[in-house]
This record gives sequence, C-alpha cells and structure tokens, in this order.
Amino acid sequence: MNTKAITVYKTGGPEVLTLNEVEISQLQQHEVLIKNEAVGLNFIDIYHRNGINPLLLPFIPGFEGAGVVEKIGAGVKAFQEGDRVAYCTATVGSYCKHRSLPADKLVPLPDDVSFQDAAAMLLKGLTAEYLVHRAYKVHPMEKVLLHAAAGGVGTILCQWLKKIGATVIGTVGSPEKAEFAKKHGCDHTILYQEEDVVAVVSELTDGQGVQVVYDSVGKTTFDVSLNCLGRRGYFVCFGNASGLPDPIPPMLLAQKGSLYFTRPRLVDYCAERDELLEAAETLFEFYRKGLKVEIEQKFALEDAEQAHRYLESRLTKGSSILLP
Repeated sequence: MNTKAITVYKTGGPEVLTLNEVEISQLQQHEVLIKNEAVGLNFIDIYHRNGINPLLLPFIPGFEGAGVVEKIGAGVKAFQEGDRVAYCTATVGSYCKHRSLPADKLVPLPDDVSFQDAAAMLLKGLTAEYLVHRAYKVHPMEKVLLHAAAGGVGTILCQWLKKIGATVIGTVGSPEKAEFAKKHGCDHTILYQEEDVVAVVSELTDGQGVQVVYDSVGKTTFDVSLNCLGRRGYFVCFGNASGLPDPIPPMLLAQKGSLYFTRPRLVDYCAERDELLEAAETLFEFYRKGLKVEIEQKFALEDAEQAHRYLESRLTKGSSILLP
C-alpha cells in the first residue's frame, strides 16, 4: 500500500521537505494501520529536519497525529478497526496520510475530543502535564517564569498553571502575543526584545526571583533563566528553539543559590503504557473542564515547507496543524 508523505532525504532548511508517494510495509505483530485526520506541528520536527537532533536518513518527520484505525495486526487486542486514536510518543513519521504504529503507543481518543484538537494538543498537553506535575510540582501561590508564553506549549502551560493557582510571568515577542498570553492566564507579560527580563522579574517578585523557570527557547534565554531564579529554584529547560545553550558549570548552580537544573523529555515521562494513559486522561479531563486549544494555523500536508517557515519565523501563536 502506498500513501502520500513528506520525506526528508537530506537535512537543511524547509526546502528539504519533499512530498511524494511512499510504500507502507506490511503490518507487523502488535501494530495497527492508521489514517491520519490531522497531524501536529512541533518545534522538535524542525530540530530533526535541520539536523540539530539527527535521525537516520531518509525519514518522514512528525511525532503527533490523530485519526482512525483502518487495520489491526496480529496480537492487537486493545483496538479495533474504526477506533478513534491519537499518538505522540512513537517514532517519527506522522507527516503522511496513512502510517503503521505499535498499538501500545496509541491513546484512545474520546468522542468529545476532535481530531484537530487532539493533533494540536496531545504532545503539547502531555508536555505541560509532566512539566507542572512531575518535572517540578508547582504549588499554589508560587511564582513561575515561562518563556514563549504565547506558543503552543506556552498557551496550555499558562492555563494549567492558573488552574493550579500559580502566578505566571511570561515572556513574549510582541504586544499582540502579550494579549494572547494574558487571555490564556498569564498574569504578567514581558516583551523580551524591549524590556530587561531579569529586572522586571526581580521587581515582580520583590527581589526574590521565581521558584521555577520553564524554558523551551534555549540558547538566547539560558542566562536570563538562571538569573531569574530564587534560592533553590528549579530551571526546567525542555527545548532549544534558538539553538543549543552552552554547557553549564555545576559550580555556577551553587553560586546562584543552590539551583536545580533538568533537561526533561516527554518520552521519559510517558515511557510506560500506564504513564502514557494516565497522563492522557489527565489532559482530556482538563480539556473537558475548559482547556482552550487554540489552533491558529492550519496547513495542507503539501504545504509543510510553508508551515515550517512560518513556525521558524516565531510569528505563530497557539498550535499549528497539518491536514493530510
């Protein structure tokens, strides 16, 4: 069986994303065939495309998608043909119309969650879930600094942090993004290109600094994040949109107040089947209670190059998806 897919034959800019026909291999034991109805766009797709996070070439990018089970392989008992499913913790390969996946990497998709919302929020939402509950457990009244507060993960994080009762300080790139972040629960926004982030955070926290920083930007915000933390604060660096930061000397953490530093990954927080299902149910329950999934950009599968250019421009708000 053949399907339409975006393939990367060499790493580089968005122009290396090529639409073509690829063959789907025969289903193996414990695998299912899925028809994608919507595919999520995430910054990690760019890291794979440009080689920052290298993969064996050629490959089909993308981790996240939602769709319908069309065929099941031998040994699959948890799913049937016609089931609605979503995924984000399997191997790459979601930029396509059809794909096969191990059944244990799929999440049953409730009827009250649309395919587009699922593709827009599963990876970002599960990331937000582990960031605020497990990588660092945020408590009510704590002060949090969140970079890229108007982005896909940032928009969900703002809402989750407000639900917990934290005070959210978010960095954004424009007044428009500031309003967007505030709409989703950000208490204070900082225009990082115009304001001194460290000085503003110090003023907002009476010189004490924040308890935790969530940083998905990386190189350009790394020192700022360290300097905004209070004593024994947690630096949670979960992305590197601006590039890989320089190595950090362990003694620097001591000198700045016995800080904690972690570089977590979703795959390690949903490594077991039970962890994945529990985290997904927590996310879907939050969705039912009012989580807003803001899909601000939609692109056809064949427009993946344009989608990547737009995502890299840092002009996007909320989530972006591909429609196969």
